[in-house]
Amino acid sequence: AGASVAGSVRLAPALADNIRPDDTVYIFARAVEGPRMPVAIVRRKASELPITFTLDDSMAMSADLKLSGFSQVVVGARISRSGNATPQSGDLIGQSAPIKPGTANLLVTIGDVQP
Repeated sequence: AGASVAGSVRLAPALADNIRPDDTVYIFARAVEGPRMPVAIVRRKASELPITFTLDDSMAMSADLKLSGFSQVVVGARISRSGNATPQSGDLIGQSAPIKPGTANLLVTIGDVQP
């Protein structure tokens, strides 16, 4: 059985004026030790914030890199104006501390700006 992480993503109130409803929100899990490519990812719209999410093996970008294959991951969220999956300067970002797959009720706050 594949592992999952679940929780919600919210936007820090101080950044509320920096987004548009059609901006893209990427929510992803990345291995703490391993490749930089996300092991699970979902794409939503900023108009849906706050967003409740579940990331699991079915959302893997590669069959070789799955959430269940790692002992610790960080969950990140990024708001992209361009819709581009590659981080760009000015994107709004937030990230969890390292967690174990199976974690639920995680809260990720988007509160920083990508340099």
